[in-house]
Amino acid sequence: MSAAERSIKAGGAAKSAAPIFDRILNFLSSVRFGVVLLCVMVGLSMIGMLVIQQNVDGFDAYFASRTPAEKMIYGALGLFDIYHSWYFNFLLLVLSLNIVLASIDRFPSAWSYIRNPKTTATKDFLLEQKYNASVHAPSMDTNDAIEAVRAAFASNGLKPQVSQKESLSYDVDKDGNKLFDQTIRSTDSFVFAERGRTNRLGAYIVHVALLTLFLGHFVALQTGFDADVQMVPGNGTDKIQKIVYDLDKKEKFDVQLPFTMTCTDIQQSLIDPGGAIDVTNTLDWRTQLRIDDPEYGTTVANVSLNQPFSYRGYRFFQAQTIPVGNARTIKLQLTPQDGGEAATLDIPRLGSATLADGTLVEYDEFLPDFAFNAEGKPDTRSGEYNNPVAVLNVTPPGGQRTRVFAFGTGMADNIPVGAPKLGYKWRLAEFEKSPLAHVLSIKYDPFNGAFIAWYFGGFGLIASLIFVFFFSHRRVWALIRPSANGGTDIVLGGHTNRNPAGFETRFEKLATDVRARSTTSDPRQS
Repeated sequence: MSAAERSIKAGGAAKSAAPIFDRILNFLSSVRFGVVLLCVMVGLSMIGMLVIQQNVDGFDAYFASRTPAEKMIYGALGLFDIYHSWYFNFLLLVLSLNIVLASIDRFPSAWSYIRNPKTTATKDFLLEQKYNASVHAPSMDTNDAIEAVRAAFASNGLKPQVSQKESLSYDVDKDGNKLFDQTIRSTDSFVFAERGRTNRLGAYIVHVALLTLFLGHFVALQTGFDADVQMVPGNGTDKIQKIVYDLDKKEKFDVQLPFTMTCTDIQQSLIDPGGAIDVTNTLDWRTQLRIDDPEYGTTVANVSLNQPFSYRGYRFFQAQTIPVGNARTIKLQLTPQDGGEAATLDIPRLGSATLADGTLVEYDEFLPDFAFNAEGKPDTRSGEYNNPVAVLNVTPPGGQRTRVFAFGTGMADNIPVGAPKLGYKWRLAEFEKSPLAHVLSIKYDPFNGAFIAWYFGGFGLIASLIFVFFFSHRRVWALIRPSANGGTDIVLGGHTNRNPAGFETRFEKLATDVRARSTTSDPRQS
């Protein structure tokens, strides 16, 4: 058996003899395994984007459009709710374990660059570097050469460190063999500088960001839930409706809140104030809430389309409107029956105003498309603003409370519901369009897992990747020793872990600067 065969056999035996636990740890901590897992996770996440998930608006129509076979296969594989599937969370756990083990295994070597920088180097080491240069200073002694190199380093934005080390060298015979019995002792001088050494830890900052992203995502999925609540101005509630999805089925369950919410105002900013209150004509929705909390007191919150509100782990978003026309504010025109000067009143929803004679006018209700129902009572035919009417409660001083209808369009005085009352002809002059109610979507996340994931994990990952790929650890050494032919020899060597093209330009500039300074009488001059 040849020596090579014996070596291969011995290596295989040593590998098979390694404890099974060590082999498992080596496999779990391998970079290759981590990259494969990360690619699988990216693939599953892409499936989650391509296949509409069951908690997304429009899933009902998407599910109905699938064939029976697709419904069965996708459902069995959990593709309609992939982020909650057991295999997605299992792979997330294994990938997190891989990152932790890989970091533990490789961190000490990276930390050594921080704690124990290599400030000296042999001539052979420097000449083996991809970027190296040799300079001979014929008229300089060692001290002048050190000063010249220091000045060149400083002028190129480097902070030089000077050190010295005793070295051994040997004479050689005519065949180039070292004569070990003819040892030459000398003192070598070194100038060392580096920039960006913390970049060596960039990979571990990426690992921390990834783990934060995974942990926040996992915590948010396991401890949180989705819910919604309908907000009508003037109405309060201490319950929200938790949403539980089962493919195309959606069930809601009441969840008790530790506080009470009261809707005090809703507003819809329209592109065309005279148009409809549908989505295509809307710039923004706003819902104002008053939160009464036995523990924290009263809080006023505004929930807009691009401005969600967070409170005690509950995050409120605008979801939709109840598209029945209403009015946030109304302007009334009151014409006295005796021919006096007309008066105007501006009243907000749920508000009131008082006339000069003390008459109290309360805004009670708004009917966008006035009609009489089958029972002969005032009602609305639709949610459109076809025949708007403001329903008022009017109480004159010392008189009885009377219901009054203020029409926005012309109404004959001989029709009882539109006839003048309490000495005035009531008309709806203007109104600010607003829906009947808003529906708020609620994400409950008691530990702020989503916030931690996206803000600390997501943005931290972006920042750490920029730090890793756009910055580098650059090191430069200069070995300075007396020349056998007189003068001083300077050997330069440099290394970078990234962006070699940029480093090559900087190194060539530094070498040129050293050459220029090594030929001057004053090493501090360029």
